[in-house]
Amino acid sequence: MLARVTSPRLPAVAVVGAGAVGGFYGGMLALSGAPVTLVGRAQHVDAIRRDGLVIARSDRRDVVLVTAATDVSAIAEADVVLVCVKSPDTPEAAAAMKPYLRADAVVVSLQNGVANADTIAAVVDQVVLASVVWVGTWMEAPGVVRHAGRGTLELGVTRACANRPRAQERARDVAALFERAGVHCPVVDDIEAALWSKLVINCAFNAVSALGRSRYGRMEAEPAIRDLMETAVRETVAVARASGVALDEREMIASMWRTAGSMPAQYSSTAQDILRGKPTEIDMLNGYVARRGEELGIPAPVNRALHALVKLREAGDDLA
Repeated sequence: MLARVTSPRLPAVAVVGAGAVGGFYGGMLALSGAPVTLVGRAQHVDAIRRDGLVIARSDRRDVVLVTAATDVSAIAEADVVLVCVKSPDTPEAAAAMKPYLRADAVVVSLQNGVANADTIAAVVDQVVLASVVWVGTWMEAPGVVRHAGRGTLELGVTRACANRPRAQERARDVAALFERAGVHCPVVDDIEAALWSKLVINCAFNAVSALGRSRYGRMEAEPAIRDLMETAVRETVAVARASGVALDEREMIASMWRTAGSMPAQYSSTAQDILRGKPTEIDMLNGYVARRGEELGIPAPVNRALHALVKLREAGDDLA
């Protein structure tokens, strides 16, 4: 289905780092009528300009006509800016965006990890919202986003932005924009707890999927892998609690297996990065838990080992 449905009544949206996650959520907003500009890599931008943004699902294929650019200056007219770059690129992206952000724009981090929204807020003066992203998606080809499951968000104001003018109101406005697009997007009071909950899930799935070259369904079916993943969850929950974020260990383990059940065909983003020869975010996932645990005196040997092995794998192959 080919679609360009725009409405002057809806906020203009820009997506910085429009890969799989940014393409999916930007595409959903565009399908609902919002004017959307995707800022991404040249290969994706060229394909989108030529053929439109494709969102491919098991039962249908939407082709969305959106604006696409490679230069961050394209965000200059945006009311809402979604940041979807990899976590290590967040400081550079925030600095690049700063000169072009409208004074009344709202910035939303759609990223893995627990600190990205605060990293952005340390650079820009606008309201910055954090979100927890629950979606199975990957780039199937330049300009083609494959959607494998879910597609919801949790949104909230971090403590760093709690006193910025109209922060809670902006969160409600952005959530309403996503809800209009068919994306369930509750505003949560404690976004830090929600971010840590997602980090728990990432620490269970991402490295194992990458190292085992495995989809979530196969990981769930292997008893030894189940034990490994549950241990990673327990360690991460312990580090979260020591960091002042109260998480329920049993609920986190149950949430992990619900995630596997809802997205059995999904590869983790870390696995996708390894397969494409791209840098991963593992330093901000298992690596973050290992570092934070060391600071707090909480042992996290499984997370430390998974981080080290992914870094080794990320460095390349010795066998031809």
